[in-house]
Amino acid sequence: MDRRSFLTKAGVGAAAAAGLAAPAVAQSTPQVRWRLTSSFPNSLDTIYGGAPTLARYLSEATDGNFELQVFAAGELVPGLQAADAVMEGTVEACHTVSYYYWGKDPAWAVPAAIPFSLNARGINAWHYHGGGIDLANQFFAKQGLYALPGGNTGVQMAGWFRNEITTAADLQGLKMRVGGFAGSIMERLGVVPQQIAGGEIYSALETGTIDAAEWVGPYDDEKLGFVQVAPYYYYPGWHEGGPTVHFMFNLEQYEALPANYKALLHTAARAADADMLQKYDWLNTTSVRNLVAAGAQLRPFSPEIMEALFTASNEVYAELDGTNPEFKALWDSVKAFRGNWYTWLQVAEYNYDTFMMQKANAGQL
Repeated sequence: MDRRSFLTKAGVGAAAAAGLAAPAVAQSTPQVRWRLTSSFPNSLDTIYGGAPTLARYLSEATDGNFELQVFAAGELVPGLQAADAVMEGTVEACHTVSYYYWGKDPAWAVPAAIPFSLNARGINAWHYHGGGIDLANQFFAKQGLYALPGGNTGVQMAGWFRNEITTAADLQGLKMRVGGFAGSIMERLGVVPQQIAGGEIYSALETGTIDAAEWVGPYDDEKLGFVQVAPYYYYPGWHEGGPTVHFMFNLEQYEALPANYKALLHTAARAADADMLQKYDWLNTTSVRNLVAAGAQLRPFSPEIMEALFTASNEVYAELDGTNPEFKALWDSVKAFRGNWYTWLQVAEYNYDTFMMQKANAGQL
């Protein structure tokens, strides 16, 4: 064999070897660089933290080839415009709560939380096993989005009030910082909803610009110091029994991912979803004690107030069912599961939890 023939054959062999190895690696973990804008400031480490958690999972599973660069609210776009930025293609992804956009269409709110819907475990059961993710994405696809659950706070608190609230009449004329869809319900009971950014709530309560405010729950509320200016802390969060935070992706960008990256995105999002709820469950137990020690007066909304809110909510839903088929399709699906879910909870879980609560209150745990 002459030298030229040997080099030619050696070159072909090397190329063949490279052709067998390199493309297999490249095709399995191609480089993807996405930007994600959050609706939350990084000071709210638990709810904001869902996005960095997702980014870490994606990076670790692909040796850094699927990179998700996370930006806090306001760094690229305002927090309440996160989904708009994804729809417009300004960024590839966002981490937000879909009810922020209920003003576009009330159907946006249902996959996240609407009053007297499901608690966190119930909404997750609906999302993952009741067809909720697919049904929601039939709606989101029309917005140019693909969405996956990406966190849950668990049932929230009803809010902080400067004065005690004992009857539905006490809500008349009350100026309250309350989220959009829930605010439209409370408006029917005479509440005057206020849209105020999280960082401005404390001063508004302190000066009496507002009389009450809802935020999230003990861990996040403790950070903002509301107990110092509005000591009455009411529960339960009738308006957010189990609010789902969503990862939303530009539909075109999502569809362009290889199948294994789509599968990884689903798996990582599901893990981040569970992680957030677990963190809140862990942290709220300490924070609620801290708040009580700092002077918070824990109060349940009276049965009268709860019934009034329930009635007002159902009135709104009846109106929307008659005018908004997309809202109706989502809400009908949730309702079909809701009754069975709470019936089942009564059978075992409610009784077990009630017994254990009695033991805790008796100092026996």
